[in-house]
This record gives sequence, structure tokens and C-alpha cells, in this order.
Amino acid sequence: MKIKEKAIETLEIEAEAVQKLKERIDDEFVAAVQCILDCQARVVVTGMGKSGHIGRKIAATLASTGTPAFFMHPAEAFHGDLGMVTERDVVIAISNSGESSEIVNILPIISRIGATIIAMSGRRESQLGKACDHFIDIGVAREACPLGLAPTASTTATLAMGDALAMALMSVRHFTSQDFALYHPGGALGRRLLLKVADVMHTGEENPIVLQDKTAKDALFIMTDKGLGAASVVDETGKFVGLITDGIIRRALAKDYKFLDEPVKNIMFEQPLTIAQDELAAAALSVMEKHKPRPVTVLPVIDEEQRPVGIVHLTDLLRQGVV
Repeated sequence: MKIKEKAIETLEIEAEAVQKLKERIDDEFVAAVQCILDCQARVVVTGMGKSGHIGRKIAATLASTGTPAFFMHPAEAFHGDLGMVTERDVVIAISNSGESSEIVNILPIISRIGATIIAMSGRRESQLGKACDHFIDIGVAREACPLGLAPTASTTATLAMGDALAMALMSVRHFTSQDFALYHPGGALGRRLLLKVADVMHTGEENPIVLQDKTAKDALFIMTDKGLGAASVVDETGKFVGLITDGIIRRALAKDYKFLDEPVKNIMFEQPLTIAQDELAAAALSVMEKHKPRPVTVLPVIDEEQRPVGIVHLTDLLRQGVV
């Protein structure tokens, strides 16, 4: 079927264009990365048309991974927005042909301001290629468009090279997940990366704790009162020694009710899973899900002195959107 054939051909052409980019990761690429690392201000990305759309995404990726960046429309730049560019900035100018008039027209002014220019283009001999300080080759053998007109493979290659640039910078900067969280505080991603166990755990009066010498009946009353289906068990010094759950109680009741008058320490889990309060809430969910032979729904939160300072329940994590 022609529809499927054309779709597959498009993907093959674009995949080939991206594959070819590996040959362009050379000393010039490294020099461009170093130029951005040495930048004392911001990266200004500019491009016209489809290159502009790709440029916006590249700027956004750079900004979210530790490189201050923004997009500047070249037509608006020619009418005043060049005031956003300083001599300490690095300008990434994107044009596959290297001859886009809107880009070419602002190059002399950018040079006069004193900013460094990195070109992302498919033609080194173009006006952009000749005017830049560093050149990143994004050229493709052909577009996926059957007319050879609509930017397709070239925009895909530009986007991929922009990602390569951002990831190289991210790696050299030793950008961590904590850094990433700082720039992504909103939505589910922000919750996963910023929310700590301390933010969701039940603590104080809400934290169910029972002494190891108390009876199972006492523990049952405490668990019922707190409504979390579990309680941390402590010794006489307040140190955590185990966990009692409603599951343990139910399984014991199926055999005999006499255990209710026995000490909790006789039936508790002696080495349950625990977590620290400064861990990410997402880590708590991971620990719960990976427990064998079946997932658990509660985690005692233990401090450095081995005291149970809280307890985390699965429903609290789900309520907070930590999924």
C-alpha cells in the first residue's frame, strides 16, 4: 500500500540522516560545547520558519538541563529584540541552507555586539557558515519530502544534533537529578523529583508505635486508631525493632486467637523494609513495588538513631501523584 510505503520510506530517510550525524561529532563540535561551557551569560537560539520551531525546542532543552538559554525570533531581532543579546552571550543560529535572509541580516549586528556565533547549518560555504565562530554540520543527503522542498530530514537532524549538544553539556556539567528537579517543579515530574518522604509520611500523633512487650491486642487497638494497617515496634529505648501489620494479625487469627495476649515481638516482622525521611517519595514507592514475594503498602521511616520518626502508606504516595 502506497501510504504505508511512503511512511516507512520517510522514517528510513530520517533515521539515516540522524545516523550520519555521528560522523559530525568532531573537534568542531567539541569546540562548540566548550564555547558554551565558557559562556558567562546565556545561549541565544535563533532560526526562521521550521528551523525556528526546532530552535525553540533546543533552547527549552538547554534551559531545562543546566544551560541558561532562550529563543530569539530573527525577524523580531531585526526590529529591536537584538537588545536582548550581550557581548557575553553565545548565539546559536540555525539555518539548513545558511542563507535565510532573516538570519543573515542580523549576523553583522551580532558580531558588532561581540557575541560568539555557533552555526548549525548544512552548508559551510554559506553566508552563515562563513560568518560564524564555530560550525556544527547538520546537512542531510535528501529530504523525506517527495518534492524535496518541505524540511523533514533536515529538521529531524537539527533536533537530534541539538539534543546531542544539550546532553553533552549536561554530562560535562555533572547535572544531577536533583538539579533537574529544581528546574521542573511543576506537574507529576516535579512531584517525583522534589517530593521527599518527609513531605508525605505520617509523623507525630499520626505515627503508630507500639512497645515490643505490649500485647498483640494492644497493637491491634493502636493500628485501628491510626488507620494505617501497621505499627512500628520499638524497644524500651525507643529504637525500631520490627513492624506489626494487620496482615500478620489476620493470618494469626486464622490459626488461634490466643496470640492476642502474647507480646508483639513474638509475631512482628523483625527485619522489615524501611526508608529514611530525606529519600525521594518516588524511592519509597519503588521499594514498596519491588518487595518480594509481593509488594508492601507501608514503610516505616527510620532516623539515624534507629528511631521510627514516621510511616509512609502507599495511598499517600498515590494521592500525591508519585506514580
